[in-house]
Amino acid sequence: MLFIFKTFCFLFNSMVSPEIKRLKDKTGIEMLWVFILSLLKKKSSHSYLLRKQIEKEFDFLPGEVTVYVVMYKLKSRSYVSSKRDENKVVYSITKKGNTLLKEAEKILKERNKKIFG
Repeated sequence: MLFIFKTFCFLFNSMVSPEIKRLKDKTGIEMLWVFILSLLKKKSSHSYLLRKQIEKEFDFLPGEVTVYVVMYKLKSRSYVSSKRDENKVVYSITKKGNTLLKEAEKILKERNKKIFG
């Protein structure tokens, strides 16, 4: 059964045009910080769970290390805060992070409107 699923995924992905694949890549990993902040706006979380939520809600799975790197950058720029909860680090969006997310939303809405009317 797993073999059939993997074969289907391979065939489906091979039918996707290079342009669509590039669009998905660029609006996925390149915008990871937007997805992370939007999830943290709903609920504080740790990196591993954020990665799984991104896969579920946004249909792509970023690399484990990639999420940690982005979280480190967001924290170092004060867009998120963290606290230890037993053996996990739990992240929360800050006021500065909310402001950044609103700015990103405005830019994306403007671009979307210009592209699609």
